[in-house]
Amino acid sequence: MDPPGYNCFVDRDKMDAAVQDLGPKELSCTELQELKQLARQGYWARSYALRGKVYQRLIRDIPCRTVTPDASVYSDIVGKIVGKHSTSSLPLPEFVDNTQVPSYCLNPRGEGAVRKILLCIANQFPDVSFCPALPAVVALLLHYSTDEAQCFENACRILACNDPSRKLMDQSFLAFESSCMTFGDLVNKYCQAAHKLMVAVSEDVLQVYADWQRWLFGELPLNYFARVFDVFLVEGYKVLYRVALAILKFFHKVRAGQPLESDSVKQDIRAFVRDIAKTVSPEKLLEKAFAIRLFSRKEIQLLQMANEKALKQKGITVKQKRQFVHLAVHAENFHSEIVSVKEMRDIWSWVPERFALCQPLLLFSSLQHGYSLTRFYFQCEGHEPTLLLIKTTHKEVCGAYLSTDWSERNKFGGKVAFFGTGECFVFRLQPEVQRYEWVVIKHPELTKPMSLEVPATPSPPCRPVSSDPADRLSPFLAARHFNLPSKTESMFMAGGNDCLIIGGGGGQALYIDGDLNRGRTGHCDTFNNQPLCSENFLIAAVEAWGFQDPDTQ
Repeated sequence: MDPPGYNCFVDRDKMDAAVQDLGPKELSCTELQELKQLARQGYWARSYALRGKVYQRLIRDIPCRTVTPDASVYSDIVGKIVGKHSTSSLPLPEFVDNTQVPSYCLNPRGEGAVRKILLCIANQFPDVSFCPALPAVVALLLHYSTDEAQCFENACRILACNDPSRKLMDQSFLAFESSCMTFGDLVNKYCQAAHKLMVAVSEDVLQVYADWQRWLFGELPLNYFARVFDVFLVEGYKVLYRVALAILKFFHKVRAGQPLESDSVKQDIRAFVRDIAKTVSPEKLLEKAFAIRLFSRKEIQLLQMANEKALKQKGITVKQKRQFVHLAVHAENFHSEIVSVKEMRDIWSWVPERFALCQPLLLFSSLQHGYSLTRFYFQCEGHEPTLLLIKTTHKEVCGAYLSTDWSERNKFGGKVAFFGTGECFVFRLQPEVQRYEWVVIKHPELTKPMSLEVPATPSPPCRPVSSDPADRLSPFLAARHFNLPSKTESMFMAGGNDCLIIGGGGGQALYIDGDLNRGRTGHCDTFNNQPLCSENFLIAAVEAWGFQDPDTQ
């Protein structure tokens, strides 16, 4: 077999050792579903020449802005921008955030070409303010380009994609950080064992998850990253979440039970990814990634928008440079009659990332405000979300995270009716810790996502709910987005004058009477939970907590 036709930017010896060229030379299919299957199966991954042809075709078909820089623009500007500098000494654009150019079996000429292309992209895309993934993308594309100008054009088309439903690359700190928060939310739901480990060993778990793109764009070996990129060009950004979740699952499987230090966990994961070939093949990595039943693309888009709004309300703007935004539960100003600081931090690790930015605010305490459900509602209304904590006379502790303002109960004409979203969950802390989420999260086969219009504005976090309907979202995980077999899978929260109910269908996860004196718990269809404490219990204390933006204190 003839050797593959590497271009002048590739170190041939390194490539021959890294990638075998054994596959087909042509691709005839045009249907998206067939392309998706072939990409996942690695049809063109075994042929260097065919992968290059497929990349050119897929990138050519990306819908772009009317004026998108092409190869001729690169030829016109590269000399002026690079000047007399040697390529090895060229600085990288500020938007890569000190990210190094991965070698990916490039020779020195290739590594210099990546720097030149990045500088020319910075010249043509002044609105790109934060894009640390771009060096890896350019380095990979350079393999499959006839020259620097063609690589430049291909990278520009990816950046200039103008299909609002097809996100390809984060290009601002706001978009990047909200993607990190979204990844954290997905880890919390789909990799709970790994999330528990990260929380245990990290002072700030969001800073671990902020590294997720680096795992893919820089640490993954070339043959792994190329396989991910094959599918990414066909299916889009959601693939990146899938693969990063799979990486974390494999990391947890290998490292669970081994000592991990808080100050080294990020480096440990990076090292694991660099040496991932010792653990799993590219095929098994993608197999694990696509075995994860993620939310629909539109549902994830809603979550991303909600996270972006949370950051904007904290003053994180498009032009802002990298900074730490995560805030923990602070021991010096936290006091509860029901949970310790550590227990509250554990609960905080379960809540959506956009609210984990906030600090706990005590809204209601039965010991301060009395044992009255009416007073409970009065203290909680205007706050969304809220956290309910219950301590029984047998010192059992349980509770619920409730996504929706309790004032919603007033819309049902005095009847007890359910409301809320699939972000609600119930839990127990004593005698042992257990969380129960919406049944659809673990059993997506119960439903098929419905057609969903993404709103222009997500709901505001960390503060009282706006009365302006235009400022309310079609919420992330709203039950109406899903074709559910019955209403019992969406009975999240309900409240009347005489009782408060969390979870329904076949029973109730929590029922509390109007005097906050007695309660009961059992299995319910909404959360598919076991009883959270003794099935019939007397209440020693009830607390409700809100989520306060530190800037408003």
